[in-house]
Amino acid sequence: MNKSIRERLIAGNRRYVQTSDAARRLDTAENGQHPYAIVICCSDARVIPEEIFSASLGDLFTIRVAGNVLDRHQLGSIEYAAMHLHCGHIIVLGHTLCGAVASTLAGDADGFIQYITDDIKEAIGDETDATKASCLNVKHAVNRLRRDFANHPEVGSAVIEGALYDIRSGEVQWLDC
Repeated sequence: MNKSIRERLIAGNRRYVQTSDAARRLDTAENGQHPYAIVICCSDARVIPEEIFSASLGDLFTIRVAGNVLDRHQLGSIEYAAMHLHCGHIIVLGHTLCGAVASTLAGDADGFIQYITDDIKEAIGDETDATKASCLNVKHAVNRLRRDFANHPEVGSAVIEGALYDIRSGEVQWLDC
């Protein structure tokens, strides 16, 4: 790791420790986490659910993966949060200007990235508009969750919703899925 990057991370952690809610950290350390929502979102550094929804430490069980796509790892994480943390609200949060969606539309992905773009391509079909494609990608994930967990004793009764975060305005649009 570049030393200046490490120093920046160390300084940031010091500021966090000094300015964050120490009592809240201690409470979640001693009493566990009790998130009120599971959020599946993109790894994009501009998409931070805790910031977007003004949530505190322990409020959201956040699963981040490029393109907010779902595989067995994400499904297992959702199942864990529903069964062990009793979290009954799931949100798939896509966003505008998504690089994974843009790569899918451009058809220029290779390597491991192609696993992500292949999933998004299945979701968006022939759509060429990036924002519409992002919405279709969210809806695809919502429908997959509903299908895969339809008969699950805990996850099947969860509220599952889709939303799109606008990178420019900061607003979240809730989607009909």
